[in-house]
Formats: sequence, structure tokens, C-alpha cells
Amino acid sequence: MKTVAILGGGPAGSSAAERLARGGLKTILLDEKLAWEKPCGGGLTYKAYSQYRYLIDNDSPKRLVNDTFLASTKAGAVKMSLAHPLVIYSRYDLNRMLLERAEAAGVQIEQERVMHIDRESNGWKIRTRHGNIQADYCVVATGARNPLRSVGTQYTAQDTMYALGYYVPTKQNHIDIQFLAGLEGYIWVFPRAGHLSIGICGKGESAQCLRARLERYMDEKSISRKEATFYGHMLPALEGRAWRNNRLAGDGWIAVGDAGGLVDPITGEGLYYAIRSGDLASQVLLADVEPHRREDQYRQTINRDFALDLLYGAMLAKRVFSGVVLFGAVPNRMIEFMRRSPRFCEIMQDLFAGTQPYLELKNRLLKNLNGTLHEILMSFFFRKLVFGETRV
Repeated sequence: MKTVAILGGGPAGSSAAERLARGGLKTILLDEKLAWEKPCGGGLTYKAYSQYRYLIDNDSPKRLVNDTFLASTKAGAVKMSLAHPLVIYSRYDLNRMLLERAEAAGVQIEQERVMHIDRESNGWKIRTRHGNIQADYCVVATGARNPLRSVGTQYTAQDTMYALGYYVPTKQNHIDIQFLAGLEGYIWVFPRAGHLSIGICGKGESAQCLRARLERYMDEKSISRKEATFYGHMLPALEGRAWRNNRLAGDGWIAVGDAGGLVDPITGEGLYYAIRSGDLASQVLLADVEPHRREDQYRQTINRDFALDLLYGAMLAKRVFSGVVLFGAVPNRMIEFMRRSPRFCEIMQDLFAGTQPYLELKNRLLKNLNGTLHEILMSFFFRKLVFGETRV
């Protein structure tokens, strides 16, 4: 293999391109926009920047935020001070930084729109607006709105969620997460360098309904939209069956990031999985693997590393947002438990840091159940006896 074409210049594509170029392969990255903005928060978890230190050790504009407020309609809000801060970029600054790293590694970057790709006996013919490019292999990093129907994940309407948001020219020092009754999703407020990213992501509702929910929240919080800029995007949120049948790779190509559906189905977080899948794709292509086994090797590597955990997360998602525990909605109970149980707060800390796998969450909850319930009940009875309170 002599030349690899990276189709897309987001975090997944630029990460794969950088590593392939550093490994000695001729690498061409094609993207119509290159660095661009998205409404999503742009937050990088501890799991991401502890593994890839360049995500925090750089000169690009960013915010390190520790304080987070989680709220639900009936349970109010609770403050959580993160042991490991969330690193928040604007997506433009993050994309630009990753593209600059790829270019410095020797990647040939072309601002081109890929119109079509054709499989040939000796590789690929990639048709752009200004001509054709030949490549031996393709890494598909075209995002959730992949126009190349023959490669990458095949979505149904049930396998996506909308992410809508505003960039508001104001400041705050903490993150807000708001859960809403009847919504498989949430509202976020992320402080970025120079503005706030305020948005909503959710499944099962139209973009119009989600936008109305978001604007109602902004009005209640007295957040003006007068000078705000609106953005919208689609995110993968694969159901369980879609994960099992996910089209991650094929003859002469592998998909990374959103183009492979590699997004947390509960939180909508995709940056870590974009960067990680780009890294794993490059490892497979640089390894001494027989050409006909590359695609299977990539699927197996992705499954071992994180995809099986995301499959389990997909099975949990509806219960997290719409389930009932102790006769109350899960988000409400979660916030009440956080107020009263240090053990439960530790679990939430690790979920925010990205270090608590979904596959191990049930066992950890069961292991800590007795201590957590003891803490909650003792807090309840103490308040009832001392202050005369009668409600949890």
C-alpha cells in the first residue's frame, strides 16, 4: 500500500491522517470545509486528554472547567466539582489544531469536495470537483451526513439524534446539564473561549420541537438570543441492532468517527471515539496484516476497545432518560442520590471523566448499593428528626 486517502478532515480524519503520515505512508486528506464549527459542546473528557496529551498540552484557545450543575424538572439542581476538568474547545479551534498537526506530520491536505468514489482493481478513483485522485485505500471520515452511500454506517431514523444549539456571546464559569421530562436527551450549557455553547440533543422528537424546548429553557434562564448564532447538526445514536450490524469496514475501506456511528448513545459524546478510532484505524493499516484481513482486524479491534461498551450503552439509554427507580424518574433520582451519597457522586465523577465503562456500571452500582442506600436513608432520617422535614 502506497497511498491512503482520508475522506474528511474532522477529528477522526485528521487523527488517522497524522498517524499514517508519521508511519511513513503517503497520506492525502480531502475535505470541502476543513476547520468548521458545530453546535456540540466540544468538551474533551479526562479519558481523552490523559491518553492523548496533545489535546490539553497545546496553545489553542480552550477552557478547563471543573464545576458542573446537573438539574431535572422535579429534583432541582446539584453541583458537582469534577476531579478532572472537562477541556472545552470551539470545534473550529479543535479541528484547526488537529489539521495543523496532520500537516506538520506530512499529510497532503486538499480543500476538495469528494463527489464520488469508484473501486478499481488497483485501488480507488476518487472524483472531486477539480479532477480525479488515485489511492490504494480509503479511510471514510465524512461524518454523520456521509454523502457516500456505498461506504460507512447505514443509518435509519431511529439511529440518529438531533443536536441544535446557539453560540451566545456571554460568559459563565460552569457547565449546566438539564434533563427534561419525556426527552431522551438533555440541554447543555458549555463555556467556551469567548462565548457559550448552549444546545440540546435528543431522539424521538423533531428538530422544531427540540428547538422550542431549548428556547423555552433559555427564556426561563434569561439567556438572550438577540446576538446569538444558531446551528444544527445530526449525530449518530445507534440502537442495539444497528450496533450489531454496523457497517464499519469493507473492501479497501474503513470508517472512523461519526461515519462509523462511533458515538456514545447516551451522552452523544463523539470526540474521544473519533480520535480513538482514527488512531486504531492507522494502527491496523500500518501493521503487518494481510490485505484481505485488514477490515476484520479493524472491526475486532474497535469491538475490543470500546464498541461493545457502546452497544451496552445503547441498551441502557432509554432506561437512563425514561426509566423509573424507587417510584421516580431516573434523572430525578440520580440528582437526589448525588445530594446524599458520596459513593454515588464518585460514580458520576467517573462517568463524566469517561473512565466508567457501561459494561461495568451495573456491578459497581450493586457493589455500592448497600452503602449508598445507607447514606441516603441516614441523611433522610437525620433531616427529618432535626429539621422536621418529611420528604426526601
